[in-house]
Amino acid sequence: MHNPFVRLLLFFLLLAIPAETQWWSVQSTGIDSNLRGLRIFVSQNAKGAAVPVVWASGSNGVVLRSTDEAKTWQRLEVPGGGNLDFRGVQAVGADSAYVMSIGEGERSRIYKTGDSGATWTLQYTGDRAAIFLDAIECLSPTHCFAISDPVDGKFLLLSTEDGEHWNALPREKMPAALPNEGIFAASNSSLSVGPAGEILFGTGGPAARVFRSTDFGRNWTVSETPITHSNASAGIFSIARLNKTLVAVGGNYKSPDEDSTVAAYSGDNGKSWRLSAEQPGGFRSAVATFDGSALSAVGSSGTDFSYDQGAHWVHTDALNLNALAFAPQLNVGWAVGPHGTIAHFQNHRRLRHPLDVTAPPQ
Repeated sequence: MHNPFVRLLLFFLLLAIPAETQWWSVQSTGIDSNLRGLRIFVSQNAKGAAVPVVWASGSNGVVLRSTDEAKTWQRLEVPGGGNLDFRGVQAVGADSAYVMSIGEGERSRIYKTGDSGATWTLQYTGDRAAIFLDAIECLSPTHCFAISDPVDGKFLLLSTEDGEHWNALPREKMPAALPNEGIFAASNSSLSVGPAGEILFGTGGPAARVFRSTDFGRNWTVSETPITHSNASAGIFSIARLNKTLVAVGGNYKSPDEDSTVAAYSGDNGKSWRLSAEQPGGFRSAVATFDGSALSAVGSSGTDFSYDQGAHWVHTDALNLNALAFAPQLNVGWAVGPHGTIAHFQNHRRLRHPLDVTAPPQ
């Protein structure tokens, strides 16, 4: 069992950070949009130095791009997308990105730009009312996936391997969805893909389940988690992998202060799940890794951090945020939220601290 003294000491070290020291510095865009899509692409400037190019997206057809560490933003116009809700963005280059909108049928769309947003190509439009896209993830500039709520009783996974044409993956070996089971499109992080063929997505409603494939969707397993569920506003909202541990966060967005069953982790690739011993401070819509060994989760009631792969969380800020992203090469990150909020990550943690925990307690 992990040393409880070390865990307790790390907890108090985090609490020792002055209360007035925030982990986020707000850089509001002033744009009327509920921002939920965020990605960072690390590029090189003329001198060869690494620089972050930040892409963000949200309601009212908003797509944004910044090349100066989010100090200023360029609003990009997507033809025909002025009234769409762009919940997902995938930056695959300094000048290239996909954006995904949500909604029933034809409102679920995928666009792509290769010229910094000057022009856009509409690549996919939902052709059935049951299609409702929830998240988009890319492994490379041309190999990407998007997930929809159930169609004909099973979740629909789309894929492109050439960066242009999207096709539905076979679903014969995917477990059936439960009645009223769905995926939340709150932060574009309910879907996770990995280069070894792993695809993960979390669900909500009657159950909070994790679907997992290790061969890019040909075969699937599914497991239940102890995260709160049972109604249409509760379940898993975000999923991430940190080393050998899977971490899921969520809760009930209509009861954002409920904090007893909003985070869980698995050390056996999703076969079994355990509730975090120290829960985040309420509903959390997104989780992401940073520093290579730490996790951050954000939601309507603030931010939490975990340094033992999701077993224990420490609550910090109260800023209302929807999604977050980090660029590990540069140790920088941003988060987005309602009313055009952009927040810059202020890392108060000493990297590779000698008290860092590398595995959750057994």
